[in-house]
Amino acid sequence: MSTFIQLLINTLQIGAIYVLFSLGLTLVFGVMRLINFAHGEFFALTAILIAMQMGWLLPDAPFWLQYVVSFATALGVLMALSVVIYQFGLSRFLGDLSSGFIFSLGLVLMMRGLIGQIFGNYPMTAPPLVEGAIYVLGGAISTQKLLVAVLALIATGGLLYLVFRTKLGMALRAIAEDQEAAMLQGIRYKRLALYGFLIGSSLAAIAGGLIAPLQVVLPTMGGELIMKAFMIVIIGGLGSIPGAIVASFLIAALESFGSYFIDLPVVTIGVFVMVAVLLVIRPQGLLGHVVR
Repeated sequence: MSTFIQLLINTLQIGAIYVLFSLGLTLVFGVMRLINFAHGEFFALTAILIAMQMGWLLPDAPFWLQYVVSFATALGVLMALSVVIYQFGLSRFLGDLSSGFIFSLGLVLMMRGLIGQIFGNYPMTAPPLVEGAIYVLGGAISTQKLLVAVLALIATGGLLYLVFRTKLGMALRAIAEDQEAAMLQGIRYKRLALYGFLIGSSLAAIAGGLIAPLQVVLPTMGGELIMKAFMIVIIGGLGSIPGAIVASFLIAALESFGSYFIDLPVVTIGVFVMVAVLLVIRPQGLLGHVVR
């Protein structure tokens, strides 16, 4: 029983980060009809900026304060970068999936090169925020991982409230459902696309910021996660927010339980096979294909 509880705790902790990261990708596709391959670089850049700042920024302050200030600074940098990328690049390819695809791939290569040149290609670490562990029904989770998972779920809840309970969210869902009809109702598509892109980028940044104190930070760390995010988006349904949430915890459960009972590489192969089969029998994914 304690093993099952531990694996369930691992699933919730991993799934919370997957949800946050994949929702940004889902939102961008739903609103802009673009697949942002640079989503992983946004994630990695934020983690790198936080890891670099902690230690020399406010050196006499508590770790939590250093982390908060570093997080805010990194988020601000990424938001400014996202505005530049949108205004001088992505805005020209709205709704053009093939051109946006090519631009996005080029953006990945450019950002990886620049990150390597500016910050180096060596691993970095951020000090832990809190110590200790919490025990639940025979399972254990470090206090820091629990804090990160809770913050990720809070951010996810905030996104769900924004999308389903605010005027901005209604406008984003209207654009995702039918762009032309939404524009006929007076919705400014390009402005809404910018808002959607910024929200999606901020979710990648928050996920990167939350993961920074938990593992070694590498410039290439976004590459593996972006592949998992694409699988999550495909399984859940392109543009479907509920689908992304369900698929995130499904993938997390398969990794957690599968790595214990079988082997993680075998589980990864199984997930790819599942995605291929799903594309054949239900190409729209488990829960549709639009932000709703």
